[in-house]
Amino acid sequence: MAKRKLFFVINSLTSGGAERVVTNLANYFCQEGFPVTIVCLSYKEPVYAVDKDVNILYLTKGEKKEQLFYRLWYAMLTFFKLLKLMIKEKPGCVISFMTSANLWTGITCSLTRTPFIVSERTTPDNTINKFNFLLKSVCCFVYSKSKAIVVPAQAMEGCLKKNKSFQKLNNFQLIKNYVNVFEPAGMEQVHYKKFILGVGRLSYEKGFDQLVEAYSKIQTPEIDLIIAGDGNERDQLIKRIKELGLTNQVRLIGAKENLQDYYLQAEMFVLPSRNEGYPNALIEAMSMGCPSIAMDCEFGPREIIENRRNGLLVEDKNIFMLAASMSEVLNDAAFKKRLSLGGKLIGKTNAQEVITSKWEALILS
Repeated sequence: MAKRKLFFVINSLTSGGAERVVTNLANYFCQEGFPVTIVCLSYKEPVYAVDKDVNILYLTKGEKKEQLFYRLWYAMLTFFKLLKLMIKEKPGCVISFMTSANLWTGITCSLTRTPFIVSERTTPDNTINKFNFLLKSVCCFVYSKSKAIVVPAQAMEGCLKKNKSFQKLNNFQLIKNYVNVFEPAGMEQVHYKKFILGVGRLSYEKGFDQLVEAYSKIQTPEIDLIIAGDGNERDQLIKRIKELGLTNQVRLIGAKENLQDYYLQAEMFVLPSRNEGYPNALIEAMSMGCPSIAMDCEFGPREIIENRRNGLLVEDKNIFMLAASMSEVLNDAAFKKRLSLGGKLIGKTNAQEVITSKWEALILS
């Protein structure tokens, strides 16, 4: 029997947690024999490796401009192109990620009676909870028609239910992210000194300025700080690093293909985020035995880390506590080893086969 056609819809395939999850799921279902298409609302070059048999469609290829006329034109173009696509291709199920993609998917799927699933990946306080009453009502109505509202962290459901209309919805489903499967680690040393590691997009919400501040307080010139990732906060971070006199100790190395080598060789991994959805880098580091520290931000770290057993949770935005926790890991070898061993267990609870089986059961239900 022919397997149903699956569509994954997202804003773009640039770097980010949601983009990685979409890529991983599309690749998995493609390898399982499903006809898979990723629909991107706008064009950006894919960052993660997409299986050659996965079809990628871009609804628009130009840059979205901020003027009202262009925004309205972009909205109409997105709606009609997506609607036409649903009518023509008749997918068996559509799975969308992030609020704007969820709304367009939900509206067009409702009109064409196509089964769909929506997934929120970041704190609703930065998206839906900021909407006006009308837009919140539209969003709630659209989400109520979906097979499921998938969230990677349980607390995200509670955050959405701060809105009265969302309290009536009973189609939430928790599916965590799975640990990325890396290539075998290389033998080469990635840095000539011991180092502390941060990984992620260089943006305000990822909080790398907080990590740099905390690092400046532990005063360990024999141990560098390496931050892997790209983003629009790079220049600001460089400026702050210079102000703190840390130019020779803090390295911004850009995005790296061989993160597994960095996780294995780092003294520790630090997640200094101001907000998250469910941090992929944290579970990657833990699964590879890298002792991990995370700010207790919304959402994810508290549902991943059992404090002082498989990692360290630090009070949100408490830079002094972050610095103290980093010092503790560096100076207590037995504690560091305990965190390393405890962290590795997430490789089983969040294994690819465990998480993809949940997605498969939901999509095929």
